[in-house]
Amino acid sequence: MSREKESPITISTQALERMPYYLQYLKQLQKEGVTAVASPAIAADLTLNEVQVRKDLAAVSTSKGKPKAGFVIEDLIYNMEDILGYHNVKDAVLAGAGFLGRALLSYKDFDNSGMHIVAAFDTDNAVVGSEICGKKVLSADKLSSMCRRLNIHIGIITVPKDQAQTVCDQMVAGGILAIWNFAPIHLSAPDNILVRNENMTASLAILSKHLQEKIKHT
Repeated sequence: MSREKESPITISTQALERMPYYLQYLKQLQKEGVTAVASPAIAADLTLNEVQVRKDLAAVSTSKGKPKAGFVIEDLIYNMEDILGYHNVKDAVLAGAGFLGRALLSYKDFDNSGMHIVAAFDTDNAVVGSEICGKKVLSADKLSSMCRRLNIHIGIITVPKDQAQTVCDQMVAGGILAIWNFAPIHLSAPDNILVRNENMTASLAILSKHLQEKIKHT
């Protein structure tokens, strides 16, 4: 189905973070043969605030939903995928082919989400030259040059924290503009570089604190 290119839509970071959950839900409805859905139904099924859902859908949809029929699911899916960049596959590299790095390399939904990991890098000669889920593992000293040569702008860091800043510097030198950091350390990067931290230790601390408080009051 051909669609005209729409003007760029600006939505909040919080709304962007909700989009993948909407997408998963909408695609499941589509598999079940449902063609339209209203915001109250989405809010109820996902246990979200109805007003917030309505605002989110209004922000991303290029056509207004009908009061009774709701939004056309096929169109909503297209609009959300377009905003999230899923229609424009972006190449990425991963540094650190350990357990976490291997898990990310084997995650097949990245391709469906518009990101394609083209190669991994490591300092361990035992893994350099091997392949993980079809991705070649290259020597870490080739990171910057390959990113420049292939014009890659997304870097994923899964190395130990004492190596993370060095890898970050290599990525920046190679032209990387967005870094997804899984190392438990704050990275220093230029202001024009987006660094997204996934600190699992911090997340575990929040879960543990919540659990401690709940158990204390039972």
